[in-house]
Amino acid sequence: MPTARPLNIAFFGSSLVSSYWNGAATYYRGIIKAMADRGHKITFYEPDAFDRQAHRDMEDPSWARVVVYQADEDSARRALDSADDVDIIVKASGVGVLDEWLEAAVVQHQRKHAHKGMLSIFWDVDAPATLERIHNDDNDPFRALIPQFDFILTYGGGYPVVEAYTALGARCCQPIYNAVDPEIHHPVEPDPRFVATLGFLGNRLPDREARVHDFFFKAVEAMPDSRFILGGSGWQEYAPQFDNLEYMGHVYTRDHNAFNCSPLAVLNINRESMARTGFSPATRVFEAAGAGACLIMDHWEGVEQFLMPGREVLVAHNGSDVVDHLRKLTPERAKMIGEAARQRVLSEHTYRHRAEEVEILLQARRRRTQRQPKEAVSLEAEE
Repeated sequence: MPTARPLNIAFFGSSLVSSYWNGAATYYRGIIKAMADRGHKITFYEPDAFDRQAHRDMEDPSWARVVVYQADEDSARRALDSADDVDIIVKASGVGVLDEWLEAAVVQHQRKHAHKGMLSIFWDVDAPATLERIHNDDNDPFRALIPQFDFILTYGGGYPVVEAYTALGARCCQPIYNAVDPEIHHPVEPDPRFVATLGFLGNRLPDREARVHDFFFKAVEAMPDSRFILGGSGWQEYAPQFDNLEYMGHVYTRDHNAFNCSPLAVLNINRESMARTGFSPATRVFEAAGAGACLIMDHWEGVEQFLMPGREVLVAHNGSDVVDHLRKLTPERAKMIGEAARQRVLSEHTYRHRAEEVEILLQARRRRTQRQPKEAVSLEAEE
């Protein structure tokens, strides 16, 4: 449903068109597509970096304009200069190149155009890691920028993240959680490539690797007569160690529904910082639920806010719990859990719900800003 006041939004992020080493892609696509469905105009700026353009999952979408710039400061500056007439300018965390430069430049750009009512957002897709980094370094340059953004929006984190950002001077901090796009993630027929007792899909990352060993590889070892599948980048050295494990490598988003629908169950494992902070369901939780998969996931605080343990999801505290769930799980119960999860996310956790939350925040702040416009500050005055 279009809004009465469409917004023109510039979004600087890692990549919209490639999920290669880019777990935030599904989140970006869901939020931005839902915002576009409500009448807003979005331009997504992404660097040509990490071989992502060679591993695209999609062509440029109809619901957003994609601008790919070279991964250098001059190109990034030209991209930023092209966003002079937007209502909202967004810098996401984890672009991967020039992050510190972009964060400062976006703040300056917004100040230069504040007389037009332009607002700035820092959208943190890994808030626990960002906050841990800042708390460990009093000289982190992002610390001084936090109060200068109009909004800090986060991928998750609940009240611990809100309190932490508020203590660092954030004007307004609000989680915008992951969700599902029912047009993209939905039940499909099982695919023989992905038929297994358990599937896990996730890139190999330093602060998740130990948890993958505990929750996934221990289960593989404990159930030698069951088939396991592993998708994601970086795990190739582990596959030969187990006769009952098949490594799929990078699984493109076009295959995610089949990956979720074919095994008896699928596993989600949070990174250490996410599990410790809680209230941060990963995109794959909603992908799996939207596809009607029976999901097993590691325990974290706040899980029942999204899915009810035992009825809509199976929760494990360690690898032994994963094995216990699998040994008790029947195809009939797996189907019941998956369908209950699907109904829950469709009723409460779609990207349409998230877009409405973002829109309410932005429209309310723009009305206040238009009544009391901020004084424009030139780039020269900042330097």
